[in-house]
Amino acid sequence: MTSDTKAGTARRGLMFVLSSPSGAGKSTISRALLKDPEIVLSVSVTTRERRPSEIDGVHYKFISVRQFQALRDQNELLEWAVVHGNFYGTPCGPVEDALADGRDVLFDIDYQGTQQLSEAARVDVVSVFILPPSMAELRARLERRAEDSDAVIAERLENAHEEIDHWDEYDYVLINDNLDETFHKVESILAAERLRRERSVGLGQFIERLKAER
Repeated sequence: MTSDTKAGTARRGLMFVLSSPSGAGKSTISRALLKDPEIVLSVSVTTRERRPSEIDGVHYKFISVRQFQALRDQNELLEWAVVHGNFYGTPCGPVEDALADGRDVLFDIDYQGTQQLSEAARVDVVSVFILPPSMAELRARLERRAEDSDAVIAERLENAHEEIDHWDEYDYVLINDNLDETFHKVESILAAERLRRERSVGLGQFIERLKAER
């Protein structure tokens, strides 16, 4: 491939948002997507307690409420939200660096964060909402996870109704009744969105050079 051709096919990365009620499958799909070297995870900061299976700085950066408020007040968060009584947010710098370098950034966030991302950078955002096949199945998945108390599970199920109310704010909506099939659909969405004309860097200049050839 010549340097001219490379210039014509270079692209700006995109913000790929996956949202769902807790337990509907977005975290499993996110882990599978991250096997792709062209996509990196946006590591959110959060004030909630770390779960036993989580690693600080890998799944989330766990910080105090005071630290979070300082980041928010200094406009160093691309988006932030309160979820289940805890603060979550996305630091700005690493995201913009990745997009400019042609890498996609994966966001595992809720509808509040998605709204803020869309308001701040709509052209860069592609959003996918994952639905459970039923509320009974959602409860069963949360119970099988065995990481939350009965009270927390009840709260997550209650909050799921509010989250589902925002389904029509997303670009794509998928029902996760088969994890493998849902993952392949998400992969297809990502592949197609990467090819959108407006993400191409230098395509106009490449076309002008192409037209000039005789």
